[in-house]
Amino acid sequence: MKRIFIKTLIASVALAAAGVSSSQDTKTIKFANQNTAGHPIVLGMEKFKEIVEKNSGGKIKVNVFPGGALGSDQANVSAIQGGTLEMASMNSGIFANQVKEFAIFDFPFMFGSSKEADAVVDGPTGKKLHAKLEEKGIVGLSYWELGFRNITNSKRAINKVEDLEGLKLRVIPNPINVDWVKALGANPTPLPWPEVYSALEQKAVDGQENPVATINGAKLYEVQKNLVLTGHQYNPQSVIISKKFWEKLSAAEKKIVGDAVTESAKFQREKARALEASILDNLKKNGMQVTQLPEAEMAKLRDKMRPVTAKYGVTVGQDLVKELQAEIDKVRSAAAAPAKKSGK
Repeated sequence: MKRIFIKTLIASVALAAAGVSSSQDTKTIKFANQNTAGHPIVLGMEKFKEIVEKNSGGKIKVNVFPGGALGSDQANVSAIQGGTLEMASMNSGIFANQVKEFAIFDFPFMFGSSKEADAVVDGPTGKKLHAKLEEKGIVGLSYWELGFRNITNSKRAINKVEDLEGLKLRVIPNPINVDWVKALGANPTPLPWPEVYSALEQKAVDGQENPVATINGAKLYEVQKNLVLTGHQYNPQSVIISKKFWEKLSAAEKKIVGDAVTESAKFQREKARALEASILDNLKKNGMQVTQLPEAEMAKLRDKMRPVTAKYGVTVGQDLVKELQAEIDKVRSAAAAPAKKSGK
C-alpha cells in the first residue's frame, strides 16, 4: 500500500508541475499513456506532438508522458474529467466503466483482422460510441491500435486450452475480462498496468495477456518465459481529450488538434503493424518460448468464451452487436469477392 501511495503522490506532483505554462498565450497539453518509450502508441503520441507544435507555430505545446508516469488509466480518466490532464490514450474497453456499450471492444474474438477493426472504429459505430463520452466530460478524438492480445505465463508452455486452467492471470480491471478468464478455468487478478511487472516478478500472479508490442516494451520477457499467440481480443485505443480543455480551444485550435490526431492515427497504425514481426522476433531472442495453438484448440478456446460474449451482448444491447457485426461482415464480403471472381 505504501508503494502505491508513493506512486500516486509522485503522479499527482508531476501533473501539477507539468501544467505550469510559461506564457498565457501558449496552451500546454499533457498527453498520458501506460506504454513505454518506443512502443507504437508512444510513437504516435510523439508524431502528434510534432504535428501540433509545427502547425500551431509553437502556440500549442504537447508534453508526452509514457510509462504510466501520470498514474493508471483509471487515474487518467478521472484527471481528464476533472480537467487536470488534457489528453490520454487507453484501451477503448476501459470506458465501459463510463458508458456500458464500450464493453463491446473487449468481446473475445470479435475482430478477425486489423482491417475489420478499422472499419468499425472509423465508421458510424466508433463515432457513435465516442460521442457518448461527452456527457462524461470526455471528448473522443480518434482510435489508435494496441493490437491483438496474447497470453504469457511463467509456469508452463501452453499447447492446449486445458493448460491455462489454474493459472493466476492479471487482467484489465473490468468485468468482461474477469469473466472470460474464469471461463477458461484460470484465476483472474485485476491490476492497473503500472503494477503488473512487479506482480509478475514477485510471483503474485502467474501471467498476463497483452499484444506483443506491449509485452516487449515492458520487458516482460524478463519475468515471463511462455507466450501463446491466442489473438483472443483486439484492442483499439481511444485518443481522448478533456472536455473542459477542449471547450477552451478556439475553432482554429480545435482543427489543428483534430487534424493532428487524424494524421498521427494513420502513422501510428502503420507503425504498429509494420513492427509486429520484428517485435515477436525480439521476444524470442530474449528467451521467450512461443507457441501457437492448433486450429482444433483455437476452436475450443472460442467455444469456451462464447457464453461471455452472449452475456455482455445483452449488457451492451443486441442492436449495437448487430450494427458492429454488419460492419465487419461488409469487410469480410469485400475480401471474399475477389476470390470468388477468380474461381478460387
